[in-house]
Amino acid sequence: MNNAPHPIPKRVRFVELGAKALQALADGDLAGGSAEAGVALDPHFVGDRARRIFGYRAGQLAEDPSAGPWITRAAVSEPDGVVVGDAGFHGPPDEAGMVEVGFTVVPGYRRQGYARAMLTALLARAAAEPGVRTVRARVSSDNTASLATIAGFGFTRVGEQGNERDGLVIVFEVPADAVRTEHPTAPADTAAVPVTL
Repeated sequence: MNNAPHPIPKRVRFVELGAKALQALADGDLAGGSAEAGVALDPHFVGDRARRIFGYRAGQLAEDPSAGPWITRAAVSEPDGVVVGDAGFHGPPDEAGMVEVGFTVVPGYRRQGYARAMLTALLARAAAEPGVRTVRARVSSDNTASLATIAGFGFTRVGEQGNERDGLVIVFEVPADAVRTEHPTAPADTAAVPVTL
């Protein structure tokens, strides 16, 4: 019999990163981004890759402010209030009702269950939206942690993509109806998971 304690599932809440916060982060201004977001963001938020992504998202919001409820949020661990990563969708549902999830865990908080908590919250958000038919995730073939994270959520491999910069990326999808069956309503204890993501 294994007497090892079972880890307590992690909980996260999402904090909006509006256009000003995203632009500050894209410019490498951690203090300004944190002030705009209202939470102390981790230096990971101004790393090269993060700056590129946040710059793209700031442009996306400038072009289409209605994308705001769908895109990148800071993920804050509950109840301690520490920013452990960012998560969101790449944008609102497309014409076919597809949304794509994305999440990143700050290096110091990896392998502790935060990616799973973020993905759970993202899927609950997608399931709550009647217009969503499919949830997609693209994962680099060498990202074993993210591959393990999505494995328990019903995703099916539907293809792959590749380029010199990103290497081989595997495309996974799960029907929103399957997510709705698994999560018929957003969990009650996810005051951590605002309806507007």
